[in-house]
Amino acid sequence: MDYMINVHGRLMDLSEPQVMGILNVTPDSFYAGSRKQTEREIAERVHQIIEQGGTMIDVGGCSTRPGCQVVSEQEEMERLRFGLGIVRREIPDAVVSVDTFRPDVARMTVEEYGADIINDVSEGSTEMFRMVSRLRVPYILMSVRPTMREMLLSFAQEVQQLRDWGVNDIILDPGFGFGKSLEQNYQVMGELEKLQVLDLPVLVGVSRKSMIFRLFGCTPMESLNGTSALNTISLMKGASILRVHDVSEAVECCKIVQSLTVKNQE
Repeated sequence: MDYMINVHGRLMDLSEPQVMGILNVTPDSFYAGSRKQTEREIAERVHQIIEQGGTMIDVGGCSTRPGCQVVSEQEEMERLRFGLGIVRREIPDAVVSVDTFRPDVARMTVEEYGADIINDVSEGSTEMFRMVSRLRVPYILMSVRPTMREMLLSFAQEVQQLRDWGVNDIILDPGFGFGKSLEQNYQVMGELEKLQVLDLPVLVGVSRKSMIFRLFGCTPMESLNGTSALNTISLMKGASILRVHDVSEAVECCKIVQSLTVKNQE
């Protein structure tokens, strides 16, 4: 689908799938390989994402893994200030998404560090909708609904609320791993193309999640192959953005699916 989003006055073309690399400035994210806490680790990760073909960097300062201890708003802000300062120093023009469910944290990252996109894993709230409207940045709206039918109904209502607030650049995230059983995650994946009815770009984040390692009885460290398989399926079902830990592998998935698409059009 030929989607475009307005990123601080720059039009970002989503007609070709994009890869969003994960940078967690936290000590407790579920996948140990994504935790970056020192200045050197963060700088190296930023360059790695871009050099491997990522076009967005998703920075998180508060883990949302199941059973985690949610840090205070102040602690989340301090972590993000540290991480975003390094990101902006290393690659000033990088497209930066901030993973947060707190409106005031979103405001701080946009006003102080020019964050480009707000990635909200809370399924949205009136307070966040108001804040994103005020900040005028693209917004990733996630769903914790367990079935595609419930998800479509919820998304339709929330998208209308966002548009009523003047938010036009909306990206949908079906929320794999949030509010869904193992079986429900795969049922949603099997029907992912149905989200296209809402005529909005879709972000998929399945990277090394429990829907993979629980299925195989392995660990997040052993879940790259399953991640690549699901990323490829997601792209073939219409996903515009892949949120991943392993950027080069996701870029390869995109190239394969794009080659299939071009071949089919010949």
